[in-house]
Amino acid sequence: MEIIYGTWHWSVSGFLIGMTMLILIYFGKSFGMSSNLRTLCSMAGAGKFSDFFKMDWREQKWSLAVVLGALVGGFIAYHFLSNGSGVNLNPDTITQLQLLGIDAPNGKLLPDALFSMETLQSPKGFTILMIGGLLIGFGTRYAGGCTSGHAISGLSNLQLPSLVAVIGFFIGGILMAHFLLPIIFKTA
Repeated sequence: MEIIYGTWHWSVSGFLIGMTMLILIYFGKSFGMSSNLRTLCSMAGAGKFSDFFKMDWREQKWSLAVVLGALVGGFIAYHFLSNGSGVNLNPDTITQLQLLGIDAPNGKLLPDALFSMETLQSPKGFTILMIGGLLIGFGTRYAGGCTSGHAISGLSNLQLPSLVAVIGFFIGGILMAHFLLPIIFKTA
């Protein structure tokens, strides 16, 4: 029997995420990756330095399975369930990225212009990653959660703040992709 590998249809992962959310709602749990980071920091003793991390991490240790599942699932999907063709982008997207100086992925998951060691070692690349990381960290804390927590868990629970946050995420993404990213990559 020949197994044909390739990308899964979005409805498969959508269905699995939906079933996971139903199970979590049934057990009164919520989902989000940033809350797992808080749990990990609390486990490591960060509560000694910040009240934000003073929590009983044992109540949240079940959610660390999400982190482990994301890592193991990504490894399995990449190494055992893919056909090796990598990322296939629309030719128009590739053209737009090349105008910004971002190389076509050519089967890679991440473009070298953003995620190579050379980029990390350059002052501009390092600055972009540091500022981006700080903004993401601040934004996640300010919004009370990350994109997965609000878009998947919060919307599943019909929470109005999550709807506002998700709308903000999309507006921010559009502004970044169409206005700020071209400015960042055009400057030397």
